Amino acid sequence: MQTIQMSDLYGQYLKMKGEVDAAIDGVIRSAQFVKSEKVAEFESQLAAYLDAHVIACANGTDALQIAFMALDFQPGDEVITVPFTFVSTAEVLQLLGLKPVFVDVDPGSFNMDVAQIERSISSQTKAILPVHLFGQCANMEAIMELAEKHNLYVVEDACQALGTDYIFSDGRKQKAGTIGHIGCNSFFPSKNLGAFGDGGAVFTKDEELAGVIRSIANHGRKAKYEYERIGVNSRLDSLQAAILEVKLKYLDQHIETRQKIAAYYYEKLTGIGDIRIPERESFSTHTFHQYTIQLEKRDELQEFLKSKGIPTMVYYPKALHLQEAYEHLGYKAGVFPVSEELAKTVLSLPMHTELDEEQLEYIVKNVKEYLVSRKAAKSQRKK
Repeated sequence: MQTIQMSDLYGQYLKMKGEVDAAIDGVIRSAQFVKSEKVAEFESQLAAYLDAHVIACANGTDALQIAFMALDFQPGDEVITVPFTFVSTAEVLQLLGLKPVFVDVDPGSFNMDVAQIERSISSQTKAILPVHLFGQCANMEAIMELAEKHNLYVVEDACQALGTDYIFSDGRKQKAGTIGHIGCNSFFPSKNLGAFGDGGAVFTKDEELAGVIRSIANHGRKAKYEYERIGVNSRLDSLQAAILEVKLKYLDQHIETRQKIAAYYYEKLTGIGDIRIPERESFSTHTFHQYTIQLEKRDELQEFLKSKGIPTMVYYPKALHLQEAYEHLGYKAGVFPVSEELAKTVLSLPMHTELDEEQLEYIVKNVKEYLVSRKAAKSQRKK
């Protein structure tokens, strides 16, 4: 059996090596490494896939920052988001002088608990920032209804959910990141669509807003050496665009593979011990950027699997409201009990397109072995 990786990027590359190498060679031969037609081509193809305007940028964090710059909020304006997420979600708000207002997440899906949003809205609230964590959408239909009711913007952190479909109550489907006013994506190498370096993109269906976003991402440019607003320098380079253009052709195939791997985990781990498997929402497909289980004393399972050559990861071991950098917001331990509990219990199993049946069997076998021995040890202590 081959060594199990948490994310086997090299193995994935080998399956499209010829196309990727040719794409890289084409950029090198052109010597057009920045702001080339290759970036525009990739944006156009991703726009067709999403049915939305796409503005590429340097990374997912920049995508979030550019999105909020485009909305022209004022210092002190509030944005409702979640504390169980990667730091970028809240970091960009603070960088722009905005105030993150946290609401807790659902314990099964890990996404924003919609029932808590309305009571957190104040006269200073300007937007809602849901995070489609691990590849499954938050309840966007309910969030958009609240936003319309209170005249708020919605910015989707879809960095882990490219390709996920949101299913409206009338059966309509839209891709994650295209439902709110703006969506943000990351092309970090391990993402559903990953570059060979950093990269990101901003999505919107609003043509005027797309123009503002594109200007901001390019120094606030109006025309060459003419600048109509304060902007930033955030670019996807041509090499990354060329690689992503190739990989975009395989995105749906890669998502299907992830879903098959997740189906195997669901089948083999359901009802085993006191492990909690991720819950599925009826209103969203799931692209399984991560397959994340929950278990008390998960560190013991993590160490056991490590001893067996099985890598795992904890996303995220400390909720944002308890991080030193966010103490000034005034939140105390116990305010968001679900996020705090998840930080102690979540564990992500290997999830990538190159996992084979032998590896999956080995992973599940060892998870079960640990759970059985743990159950036996508990029984022994009771005697």
